Amino acid sequence: MTFYSLPFTPERVQATESRLESIYEAARYGLKGDSLAMAAGMTPKQFRVLADADPLVEMAEIKGRADGEMVAAKTMYEAARDGDAKAALDILKHNHGWKAAQSVEITIEGQISVIAALEKAQSRVIQGLYTEVESAPTPSTLLTDQQKELVNGYELNNAKAPQKTTKI
Repeated sequence: MTFYSLPFTPERVQATESRLESIYEAARYGLKGDSLAMAAGMTPKQFRVLADADPLVEMAEIKGRADGEMVAAKTMYEAARDGDAKAALDILKHNHGWKAAQSVEITIEGQISVIAALEKAQSRVIQGLYTEVESAPTPSTLLTDQQKELVNGYELNNAKAPQKTTKI
């Protein structure tokens, strides 16, 4: 059995000035986590190891985010100052907690009579037929053929409950 020697040199990641600058730039554009690490030229694992080892990495990320937010805020402020109503509303909503009125006030003059409303409703009732179902059929009331019987004003039909039709 033959063993081959594989060259292995552990890669040491250091917080050089160029690496901190690339972390700053990526954070300034709003990148986070793995995306920030890749944009800064490192693997996510390398970035985490470097961030744990050197506090300047976290400082570069925080400073980059703050500067990116400052540029965006300044742009929105200048747009609002120059008359952009949408930008002004967005600043009021998101930075100052302003909300547009959500309620509508309605004033009704006059009185409502419940008795008059019921009388009008009664006059609109539609006349018609309804079917009153008394009870489910019993074995003695079921018919074995298609004949209909009339018992005490109820119509008995094959396998149906007795029904009584009444006019209103």
